[in-house]
Amino acid sequence: MTVWDGFACFATTPVTGPPAPGTPPRSLEERLGYHSQFVTVRTPAIEALAKQVRTLMVLGRHQQVTARPSLIVTGPAGAGKTTALLQVGRACHLAHTRRHGDTGAGGQVPVAYVLVPPAASAKTLALEFARYLGIPVAGRMSQAHIVGSVCHAYTQAGVRLVLIDEIHRLNPRTTTGAQSADLLKDLTERIGATFVYAGIDVTTTALFSGVRGAQLAARASLVDCGPFPARDGGNEPFKDLIQAMENALDLRCHRAGSLVRLAPYLHARTAGRIGSLARLVKQAAITALVDGTERIIRTTLDAVRLDHLADQHYRPRTRNKTGSR
Repeated sequence: MTVWDGFACFATTPVTGPPAPGTPPRSLEERLGYHSQFVTVRTPAIEALAKQVRTLMVLGRHQQVTARPSLIVTGPAGAGKTTALLQVGRACHLAHTRRHGDTGAGGQVPVAYVLVPPAASAKTLALEFARYLGIPVAGRMSQAHIVGSVCHAYTQAGVRLVLIDEIHRLNPRTTTGAQSADLLKDLTERIGATFVYAGIDVTTTALFSGVRGAQLAARASLVDCGPFPARDGGNEPFKDLIQAMENALDLRCHRAGSLVRLAPYLHARTAGRIGSLARLVKQAAITALVDGTERIIRTTLDAVRLDHLADQHYRPRTRNKTGSR
């Protein structure tokens, strides 16, 4: 995913989906593979991010003097930030391909996806940008030379959307973190693209502190990928999320609506995080296929060992000897 060929393969691979009505039953192996990948639910955060990215790309297309406005996707771990980032990147890639034909191999590269490395320095971050497009880098090249090559190559390739993940790894209060933040500012001014960042609880980190943080905060809008509430006014967004996942199951004996009825339990079990819910449903579906039950019930879900973050949050109530809670 962090090199062009890998991202292009991701973007153009057909999205998995539930079987269409009237199609022949899929084999056990096919259904195990399907539930391992499973579907990506189009959440409100993905919709909001896609809409804002489209707007900022149009705005940035005609802005030549200063750095273009950017977006930051923030939220706790397991809230679907990377998924939202990649889905918007996929949509941008496919839209570009529809308009201009095939990309890469000497053609244009509409989207770049870069991970901030741990303890990133400006030079190691610049190397990640170079690696994505396969820009040759010699061991003795200076940082300025690498950055110049990156800006030239990205401009020649027509990169229009730059996705930068794990942005919380940057700490502008340190020397290396400050230099990396300065590098990103430099790139936003020299590459004609819209930059979108994603990171864990960005507003509580040092990223917005000091002069550099103020510059970033003045240019970036926030898209919050927080946990899904059980209820939001008259709506039940978490129940809607469960419904979408349940509709996508390919289990022969599963009773429609049984997961939705477990919404309070599922919300308590996952703290409303889409990542934890998706993992729980996928593992339960695979268990149901392997043991031959072909359906998900409460005991199936109880048997799944979930991520540590969710397990720390969940404290099931138990009955004492008198039967009271």
